[in-house]
Amino acid sequence: MARKPRIVGIKSKNQRRATAAGPARLRKRGPRAVVRREAPYHHGGLRTALLEAAERVLEREGLAGLTLRAVAREAGVSHAAPAHHFADLVGLVSELAAVGFRQFNAAMAAAGGIGSSPLERALARAKAYVAYAQAHPGMYGLMFRTERLDMSRPALCDAANASFAGLAGAIGAVRHEQISEQALSLEQGADIARSWSLVHGFTMLLLDGRLSDILNRLPKGTDAGVLLDAMLKRAIGQVLQR
Repeated sequence: MARKPRIVGIKSKNQRRATAAGPARLRKRGPRAVVRREAPYHHGGLRTALLEAAERVLEREGLAGLTLRAVAREAGVSHAAPAHHFADLVGLVSELAAVGFRQFNAAMAAAGGIGSSPLERALARAKAYVAYAQAHPGMYGLMFRTERLDMSRPALCDAANASFAGLAGAIGAVRHEQISEQALSLEQGADIARSWSLVHGFTMLLLDGRLSDILNRLPKGTDAGVLLDAMLKRAIGQVLQR
């Protein structure tokens, strides 16, 4: 019997469907792209990020521009995040002021190691005080806005007390005596208040641009640093002469 000729190259309807669908199925079954959503913050990192964002907003827009929503936008998180961590704006600015005091205290401690005499160290601390305020005017202003702060918050209370302890210690070194922060004599209190008033007042006048008139009347080349040195040497010299 004659064999039927084999027809090569022609496929059944089902075979054609399978062949056409094959590559598509392979593509569908291929490795899927894995989308990883990594949380930007973890283990309290969001709280730190919010405080850093708050400091940027403060230095850029001032205290009037420091709101919970502005901080959330700056940090790139939901509007509810700051309230979750700090409850309200008072809580946020109080914790931010604590950060400022810790930064300030670190600058004072570093300056306290400069110089070989109490006078030299006191001058170095005063210069560091002014330098911190110039570098962080918004933060410096916030630290002394008591009406906007909750001083009962532990972080702020501890940082502010540490700042006062550093000042008292510096004045005690100039007076060659140990000063107890809890019980001051009238003379000790007067020296602390005078030193603080002098440097703080000078700093505020400098930040507000109110020293320009005096500086313009002084010999050429006299800048704010030279004027501060002269003021401090006169004030501290009076303490040393006692």
